[in-house]
Amino acid sequence: MTSGSSPGNGITGGYTGDDLGFKIAIATLAGVTWYNAIELIVLVFVTFSQYHGTYFWSLFLSSSVGLVPYQLGFLLKFFNLTSHTWLSVTFITVGWWCMVTGQSMVLYSRLHLVLASPRILRRVLAMIVLDAVLLHLPTTALTYGSNLATHRRSAWITGYNVMEKIQMTGFCIQEFVISGLYIWETTRMLRLDPDRAKRKIMYQLVAINLVIILMDLGLLVVEYKDEYIMETMIKGVVYSIKLKLEYAVLGKLVHLVRCHVWKSADSTTRRTSDFPDFVDASRVTTDLTHAAPTSRRRDHPYMDSDDVSIAIFEHSRANRDQETGHSEVSQSWSGDTHTNHPYPDRELSPVDFTNDH
Repeated sequence: MTSGSSPGNGITGGYTGDDLGFKIAIATLAGVTWYNAIELIVLVFVTFSQYHGTYFWSLFLSSSVGLVPYQLGFLLKFFNLTSHTWLSVTFITVGWWCMVTGQSMVLYSRLHLVLASPRILRRVLAMIVLDAVLLHLPTTALTYGSNLATHRRSAWITGYNVMEKIQMTGFCIQEFVISGLYIWETTRMLRLDPDRAKRKIMYQLVAINLVIILMDLGLLVVEYKDEYIMETMIKGVVYSIKLKLEYAVLGKLVHLVRCHVWKSADSTTRRTSDFPDFVDASRVTTDLTHAAPTSRRRDHPYMDSDDVSIAIFEHSRANRDQETGHSEVSQSWSGDTHTNHPYPDRELSPVDFTNDH
């Protein structure tokens, strides 16, 4: 087990030990990863009504093109199931690219819901692209060199051992930054919004980002202990769990932010409590709150209905004075009925109610 899990042996070949428990562990970790990946793929196609957008494609590619071929390549490699080394290395490389950078793109695609700074969002995207170029490309070259080179293979393996730790640390820092932004902005929102339902979702968002950080730290520990086979197999399970957690909470975050924006924009005219939970209040185009009430209700605790009528009358008279240029206009006012003259530019004369004709 020790010789088979050493970095050099795991990089250049399969598992050469005879520990049955270790082989079962490798197969079990691959099976758990595939189960989570297939479940995510099904959920994505069942729940998404439109198959487009950064969130959809990053989630779909990281689970289907990332997790599945990544673990398949390592199974072919560690159990020596194929003599074509380039095939297993290609599966590993393609899956690793989509899995690692894809998971960061999943987080980035929903970051704008809690972070409103375009400048920071652009920098986060630039960090993801830059890390993909600086960390993926050298590691890929060293991976193929370690497994396919016929001369000076030891130099390729030495370079890969160094680069493997660098890229693991770099991608962990990248996820620390993105998760840290989520935690910072979410805790700030928690201080501003006392709504219990919203706070529950925001607590969940903080929790999954803390879990992401802890799992990345665990991977780093295994990597720096030079347990190459276990580190690579555990990595697939960790990323599948992270994707499932993000899928579960980030979808709720969309609904939370939409409700928050709607309430902040229309809080002076509507109340969300007037509608049941299954009604999307942002799509209501008519005023349903003034539907012939049986009893009059005081909307303002310090204003009576008569005060409202007087305020409406004064406001309409002031607007008409500005349009006609008259300072005073004679109007007839009886009870709650207000009648305007058909020719507002002419001076009104009083009505003689004594004349029968």
